[in-house]
Amino acid sequence: MNTRHFLTLTDFNSAELRQLLARALELKAMHRRREVYEPLKNRVLGMIFEKSSTRTRVSFEAGMIQFGGGAIFLSPRDTQLGRGEPIEDTARVLSGMVDAVMIRTFDHAMVERFAAYSSVPVINGLTDDYHPCQLLADMQTYFELRGDIKDKVAVWIGDGNNMCNSYINAANLFDFKLHIACPQGYAPDAAMLEKAGDRVKLFTSAEEAVKGAHLITTDVWASMGQEEEAKQRKLDFAAYQVTPALMDIADPDAIFLHCLPAHRGEEISEDMLDDPRSAVFTQAENRLHAQKALLEFLLT
Repeated sequence: MNTRHFLTLTDFNSAELRQLLARALELKAMHRRREVYEPLKNRVLGMIFEKSSTRTRVSFEAGMIQFGGGAIFLSPRDTQLGRGEPIEDTARVLSGMVDAVMIRTFDHAMVERFAAYSSVPVINGLTDDYHPCQLLADMQTYFELRGDIKDKVAVWIGDGNNMCNSYINAANLFDFKLHIACPQGYAPDAAMLEKAGDRVKLFTSAEEAVKGAHLITTDVWASMGQEEEAKQRKLDFAAYQVTPALMDIADPDAIFLHCLPAHRGEEISEDMLDDPRSAVFTQAENRLHAQKALLEFLLT
């Protein structure tokens, strides 16, 4: 059997993703009961970080420890990748020593090349194009708090970035409608939009996009690597801040999500994270449980 990788949500089918979410909720309940469950005893996850992280590192490392295994943190300073060793060579070497590799980097082609030469599962912890692990946590959070997202309406507000791309994939796989509200010039990849068809609809007005919606989510206006564009982006996105008043236009049972870190006073108002409709910190915790379900699926 070929090695399974998780580079985008589309590497799994809808049934597998739903299975993962159900298992993530079971693992969360087990964790709350302090049950000892160690299916990955003596297994090791290699973690390559070319982009810094809080939630990705802690959730994967804690998950492996709770499963009885271990994780090795590798920054560019810690590996020969930082000194020009070919990705293909590093992939061959690491996959002979660890049981899976998680990569958080810039260029999505890097994880694709690594996976092509790896004999163990490779997990995309984030690239400039996709953030599938975050979407697992987002979907788990909605399922946990509101039930199945099928036929619901989710709204992405802001840049057509890696999170937006992953929401487009999620809309197809979990069978929900996606509204994307963004300024002109910041729309997501045209090919992805065309493939999604009428499942995804673009808006230039955040207020129009959120009418009657069930899930509202956003991200920082300038991601890592876009710091030089921050000033212009603040001007371009000024009308796209998520506030309690904007949430009032959505369905009464709507929830708000944010992948964090958040810039209060920019993409969200100062009080949005404390609004009762915000599930952001449950969402952040669910990174741990969703990724444990993913690791269990890939390694057992």
